[in-house]
Amino acid sequence: MLEFVLRVVGVLAAFLVAPLLVGQAEHKVMAHMQSRLGPMYAGAFHGWAQLVADGVKFVQKESVTPAAADKRVFEWAPVVAILPYMAALAAIPLAPGIVGADLDAGLFYVLAVMSVGVLGSLMAGWASGNKYSLLGGLRVAAQLMSYELPFVLSAASVAVAAGTLSLSGIVDQWNPWWLLWQLPGLVVFFVAGLAELQRPPFDMPVADSEVIFGPYTEYTGLRFALFLLAEYAGIVVLAGLTTVLFLGGWSGPGPDSIGWIWTLLKVAVVSLVVIWVRVAFPRLRADQLQKLAWQGLVPVALLQLALTGIGVVVFY
Repeated sequence: MLEFVLRVVGVLAAFLVAPLLVGQAEHKVMAHMQSRLGPMYAGAFHGWAQLVADGVKFVQKESVTPAAADKRVFEWAPVVAILPYMAALAAIPLAPGIVGADLDAGLFYVLAVMSVGVLGSLMAGWASGNKYSLLGGLRVAAQLMSYELPFVLSAASVAVAAGTLSLSGIVDQWNPWWLLWQLPGLVVFFVAGLAELQRPPFDMPVADSEVIFGPYTEYTGLRFALFLLAEYAGIVVLAGLTTVLFLGGWSGPGPDSIGWIWTLLKVAVVSLVVIWVRVAFPRLRADQLQKLAWQGLVPVALLQLALTGIGVVVFY
């Protein structure tokens, strides 16, 4: 019982801290890359209190429910958007024996619950009583259907190579040469993951210059903050999955007792790449987004899965 409580507390602490650290890093990295001075002033030294200031701002804002909205669905949408990522984080191992829930089908579980999070955006768009929000919600649905397939196929390639759906088992079977063998799958998984999280350059559902702010147009205060927190939590989960599936998880120089350090370092690097992509690439058009998924990522993911199957049969 005590071990169960400690695991729950550990997962909850990680869920509360890690997304905030990613949010703080995004403020600072983007400020440096774009020469923005604003985020460097709050709290004096290097703007350390910028995230605190944002939190205070959201708390002070009134949470308004539009008269035409479906009130119950509108209020529950932010919760539905964020909770699946906490459930996913519970199954991602940090080091041998350090995991919230070591599931035999951990990969299947994480992929399943991650797909549920997008329903929060769909609920927000449908329930807002706003045609622009509805348009954003429909864009979410189209984007989800396009990028879910290459996302799952590239992850399945790793599971075939490792011969297990257990995330801890995948790390145990990982070899450095997988960095070359599974490299196409890594690219597909990462790109599709960005699209699943609606991160730039795949932020069509929240294209503020075109459809105001997509499904989140009518949200203010803490409800809007929950959507932002869900985005940062999604980055943590995507970085954690990328680390476990393709980068060897806790594998690194030194004993397994310091493996958690390697996991955290790899997650941090992948998260920084996610932030860098937001700054470096412009948003895709809707037709370009669909073309990339169906004519680019899906064929590459299928080819990677086929080559992995052949490799397993021939060399294992």
